Amino acid sequence: MTPPLMMKPAAGAALLLALASAAPALGETKVRVVDCRIESAGKVEVSGKCRFIPDDGGTFTLENADQDKPLYGEILMVTVAIVSPGKAEVRGLTKAGINSRWGEATRSTRDPACWDGSDFKICAR
Repeated sequence: MTPPLMMKPAAGAALLLALASAAPALGETKVRVVDCRIESAGKVEVSGKCRFIPDDGGTFTLENADQDKPLYGEILMVTVAIVSPGKAEVRGLTKAGINSRWGEATRSTRDPACWDGSDFKICAR
């Protein structure tokens, strides 16, 4: 009899095969480095490379290209969460773990890579 926490080699191989075939599905998030520009209260906070992490429905998160550093200042990441076509809610996560609401943003009609809020602008190309 096989002990309950041990599995037969064939079962182990089948499990590894199942996990390996599921890995691409789990890793479909195509994180890539893009050109970012973030303006806040009229000041350019980020202008350069950053990590673009896409999510379902067009939502995305921006992080510093160097994962050991914040995106800027105390901000680790900024998320643009799509709520309806052309509209998004924007939040920033701080080093202290505070998820601050930046507000609503509208997709720019002049540059679809940009989202405009009341006192901020986020672009990712």
